[in-house]
Amino acid sequence: MPDHDVAIIGAGPVGLLLACLLAQAGIDVGVYERRRGTDDRSRAIGIHPPGRAVLDSAGLGVQARREALELDGGEVICDGRILASLSFNAQQRVLILPQHRTHALLVERLEQLHSGALRRGHDVVGILDDAGVVRLSMDVDAERREASASFVVAADGARSGIRQQLGIGWRARPGRGSYAMVDIPDTLTGSRVQLYCEPAGLVESFPLPGDRRRWVAADPRRTLGDAASFVEAIRERTGIRLRLPVRLQPTAFQARQHRAERVAVGRVVLVGDAAHETSPIGGQGMSLGWIAAHHLAAAIERSLRTGQPDFREYEHSAQRAAVRAQRRSAFYMVMGRPSPRLGVGIRNTVIRALGTPLLRSRAAGMITMRGL
Repeated sequence: MPDHDVAIIGAGPVGLLLACLLAQAGIDVGVYERRRGTDDRSRAIGIHPPGRAVLDSAGLGVQARREALELDGGEVICDGRILASLSFNAQQRVLILPQHRTHALLVERLEQLHSGALRRGHDVVGILDDAGVVRLSMDVDAERREASASFVVAADGARSGIRQQLGIGWRARPGRGSYAMVDIPDTLTGSRVQLYCEPAGLVESFPLPGDRRRWVAADPRRTLGDAASFVEAIRERTGIRLRLPVRLQPTAFQARQHRAERVAVGRVVLVGDAAHETSPIGGQGMSLGWIAAHHLAAAIERSLRTGQPDFREYEHSAQRAAVRAQRRSAFYMVMGRPSPRLGVGIRNTVIRALGTPLLRSRAAGMITMRGL
């Protein structure tokens, strides 16, 4: 008998959400995570309505809403002029909750559903699909151990070692850029997002819970990694003078997009960033992974009933959703690139064009999909 019905490799937000969904269904699940501690870095903050629905299905929607800030809407701004403004109704609102809190809620929920399911400090280094069972080899405190499961899910991120071991191709997709960001106190934060589409490059400003605000700036030359340069770039592009706490430095990051050529091989299946790395400039990655996890949970339940892997429907839906999301993110990244050669006359023409219903809706769409 296998040790688990399902073993999940990786305890990020997607792997944990999948584990909660499976545990709720009475499925024995083990989650193996290489790290021992928590990750408090500034990462994803936006939970879009489809993601909220999946959280609801995992029993976490009420708690997430209690801690999150709800976006009322936002504005797209250029040269001091509002190009598009959008206000959300209750169904459209995006929840803003830092990923470390979302992660903590998922860990707590999994412990409620299946105590001991999360095993930290377990570095899975190999898998073997062996006639109806998948065997895992892992390093734990410098000791090699083994475990087994009927099915294995690789939720081990964009650099997935499991994907590489399976020999699944990893194709680069359009959409790439460099950015810097910082989260700072802001007592006048409000509940709206501002996107500054300026000739010198994009600036994004997001409210956060607890009277804080996230600032993100396009950084194509990779020169905004220090506080002074970042503050000066924001001032030049928007006219706003930020005050950063002493010793706080921006976080620089690269936005890239990739897609796995396949997401399932036998009894092993990929989910989240292991299956599709989607640019955070667009705010779709975590919610996209959660939606895929919801579909995968149903596919795993079917496969356990029959004893045979059947991930064709999941693979089709996951790949199709990733294609759409990556196309949107690529568009938003292009919209945010610096355009110093754009003359005043041409820029004013673009501004007038954005007054048309079609392009205003496209610009407003940038607001709904943002949220790192």
